[in-house]
Amino acid sequence: MRRRKAYLLLLELVTALLFVLYFSPFYILVVNAFKSRYEVLTDVLGLPDSWSQAMANLRAILANPNLRFGASALSSVIITSCSLVVIALFSAMAAWVLVRTRSRVSTFVFMMYVAAMVIPFQVVMLPLVSWMRMIHQWTGIPMLRTYHGLIFAYLGFGSSLSIFLYHGFIKGIPKELEEAAIIDGCSRPQVFFRIILPILRPVTVTVLILNGIWIWNDFLLPLLMLGIGNEIQTIPLAIAGFIGSFVKQWELIMLALLLAIVPVVVLFLLAQKHIIRGMVEGSVKG
Repeated sequence: MRRRKAYLLLLELVTALLFVLYFSPFYILVVNAFKSRYEVLTDVLGLPDSWSQAMANLRAILANPNLRFGASALSSVIITSCSLVVIALFSAMAAWVLVRTRSRVSTFVFMMYVAAMVIPFQVVMLPLVSWMRMIHQWTGIPMLRTYHGLIFAYLGFGSSLSIFLYHGFIKGIPKELEEAAIIDGCSRPQVFFRIILPILRPVTVTVLILNGIWIWNDFLLPLLMLGIGNEIQTIPLAIAGFIGSFVKQWELIMLALLLAIVPVVVLFLLAQKHIIRGMVEGSVKG
């Protein structure tokens, strides 16, 4: 009995320590976002003298020509939303075809998608840039420093996990539904958009949330595809470029980081139930 109590006490202490360890950076970020520059430099851990300082910092962020927070936020919204649409749509189509086409080729292709999930991104960084330049040379369509080039890259990197989730879910959908729709006169595209896609709503929510959080916070892929100082900048790139200025305005940097993570945190807290539900249903049906 005593050993059990000691074990539980030790477990609680470790949990509390981990909470402090993970929460302390967020605390430092929040309290310093509401401070003036003098307060940030003199007292990092203390509470701000006036919480209203955040409004002055916000106005400075929006008016700062080096940060261009408004334009960067708009670019992040465009890139994230367009990437999510193409990832969800094409991944669902690919998974449906792979499930319904029972052959060694479809099995091999699916295994290649699964294997791609364990390949580190750093391995394909340089080949990715070279491939994008080759596409530009062959087709005349610029892929680097453009919206469509980055969205195309996100489609490639985001489709592996998405196809894996869709694949497991679609395997649990009775094929008789599709056969009945075909008998009623539906074409293959109509079967997908009218029958399959609505049924995929739970796992689609999971795909959108997981990829949305990743794309919104991503730094390395936009850095490769867009570069620092380009007209098109995501929020992480804009903040990184602003930090590299000669005078580091930490109070503005902290508030910009806070504004960047708030949408993702709120989305995750509101939708975490759907994330778990979609992943569990996909694994059970598979």
